[in-house]
Amino acid sequence: MTLPPGKLFLLAALLFVAALAQAATPSAPSKTGDRNVAAGPAGRAPATARVPVAAITKHKLTTARRPGSASKAHQSRARQGSQRTGTPVRADDWTLGNDGKVIYLTFDDGPQPEFTPKVLTVLARHHAKATFFVLGREAAKYPDLIATLLSQGHTLGNHTWDHPQLTKLPPERMRQEILSGVKSKCFRPPYRDTNAAVAAVAAANHQREVLWDVDTKDWDKPGAAKIERQILRGVFPGAVVLLHDGGGDRTQTVTALDRALTQLTARGYTFRALPC
Repeated sequence: MTLPPGKLFLLAALLFVAALAQAATPSAPSKTGDRNVAAGPAGRAPATARVPVAAITKHKLTTARRPGSASKAHQSRARQGSQRTGTPVRADDWTLGNDGKVIYLTFDDGPQPEFTPKVLTVLARHHAKATFFVLGREAAKYPDLIATLLSQGHTLGNHTWDHPQLTKLPPERMRQEILSGVKSKCFRPPYRDTNAAVAAVAAANHQREVLWDVDTKDWDKPGAAKIERQILRGVFPGAVVLLHDGGGDRTQTVTALDRALTQLTARGYTFRALPC
């Protein structure tokens, strides 16, 4: 059908107006969070994620650390522990001075058939573990005592065979004194008498040289009260304490130990054996 010219003009005008209206209508944008994003493939928005600011504030970011590595502060404390005890410190298997309120009790010159059992009784009463630096000759005499203290969770250290001053001995005799002691990862030279040669022999025997931080002077038998004061005044977290269960009458040591552990437990300390 042929329309008159006037109607053709009107129809063309209506189509033109409709096209303009369509062009003026905006399409709805895709959104992620509060940002407009361009449509991705097949009209999907790109896979983007935003972390809320509150989450960043609440959970501080930390730098990943290699397994076995330590912070500078930790390494510094470990070095300080090494300087105090004379013990080489490695973060992978031995750390002293950085264990919170832990004390390392150590007993020299045993085992002794009268006083070692009494020390073990006091330790058990206070749920304490300790390290016994024994003489080879005494360990050979009393193997049952060695088995008992090990069965109770304590550890053994080598205190030579016969308790000599090692630096005064000829090299071969010094070496034999160390090698004849009990098998252990720890070695303590009698009288704290050591030098580079002594330390080298111990190291060649796969033993760490362990000295102490607190000398209770119980070897001088000054009285239980003085021994107790030496312990209480001298300890700090990570301290290695020197006591004796052999080498003489240790009645004062046993009494002082019981009193001191009562007070130290009340202060929040625990008592751990060295990893010997």
